Amino acid sequence: MSKRKYDPRACVVFRRTRDEFGALSNMAAGFPLIVNAVRVRSSEALYQSFRFPHLPELQREILDQRSPMSAKMKSRRYRDQTRSDWTEVRVNAMRWCLRLKFGQHRDTFGALLLSTADRPIVEYSRRDAFWGAKPTAEGLLAGTNALGRLLAELRSEVRDHPECTYGRIGSPAVPNALFLAEPLTGVSYERARKEAAAQMRLPLTETH
Repeated sequence: MSKRKYDPRACVVFRRTRDEFGALSNMAAGFPLIVNAVRVRSSEALYQSFRFPHLPELQREILDQRSPMSAKMKSRRYRDQTRSDWTEVRVNAMRWCLRLKFGQHRDTFGALLLSTADRPIVEYSRRDAFWGAKPTAEGLLAGTNALGRLLAELRSEVRDHPECTYGRIGSPAVPNALFLAEPLTGVSYERARKEAAAQMRLPLTETH
């Protein structure tokens, strides 16, 4: 992905989770996901778990964190153990997490995403010019804005294919995608929800 410049006046811009479009942020709470019959508290926790397919216990520690930010901070402590190809696979990991979030929260997250019309979506950041875009002296936002572009990509897919609800999605395009020592072979939301409830694992991320 190349870097771009954006005029914030013509874009949907979010910075904080309490902003009008803050729920588009990966740091937004209130959008739990069900993966392999396990309830994950946030898309950020799921995304961070992709770093460590070879360390299921560390994945569990990340998933057990109460907030998206604490999941990110837990992951940061172990960055030296991140999978060696992380730079190459991280965008596909995030792409999969966003589709899962859309499929399991169509009436909230999905509706907000579609309400952005055709405007560019930009995550405002003063530090991260890859996932977001930084302010410039000219009053623009500059950066790769990978998260915003993935959100816009998802928006286009759903609009172009109304039958695509992402209630069922296939495996992530990430090699060795293991989740708590089990392969991520795809997720059917309704089936996962029933399995989680049957195993009494729905109320919490952890399995105890």
